[in-house]
Amino acid sequence: MKKLKFGLEVYTYQIDFVHHLSNIVYIEWMEIGRLKLLDAIGLSATELEKSGIFPVLVSTEITYKQPIFYGDSVTVEVWISKLNLASAIIEFRFYKNDEILAAAGSQKGLFINGETNKPFRLTEEHRRKFEKYLISEE
Repeated sequence: MKKLKFGLEVYTYQIDFVHHLSNIVYIEWMEIGRLKLLDAIGLSATELEKSGIFPVLVSTEITYKQPIFYGDSVTVEVWISKLNLASAIIEFRFYKNDEILAAAGSQKGLFINGETNKPFRLTEEHRRKFEKYLISEE
């Protein structure tokens, strides 16, 4: 099992009034990470939508450790820490510069059937795809 890693840039418009990365940007970066993770496992958001399955968020948690400033390089790690029948918990780590942990977060996502708006249970094929990035922390 593995983590998905990718880099992001810090732009001037993402800086808040205390001159570091605004807290809301982490939520945006989590969205980017979720979409990249779905692409990496072979279930893009558009593919899921075409099949009538929609991923929705249930909760988001972020712990901020170090501020990120304009000019810092950022690396994001994303993986699944728990895979349930119709939901998953996705973990995020945000590193700046020399692998300094700047923030850690998680999101719980639920899959719903677009026609019924009820939870959609993942098929065995879906589960096998997700398991590529499943690293249980229990």
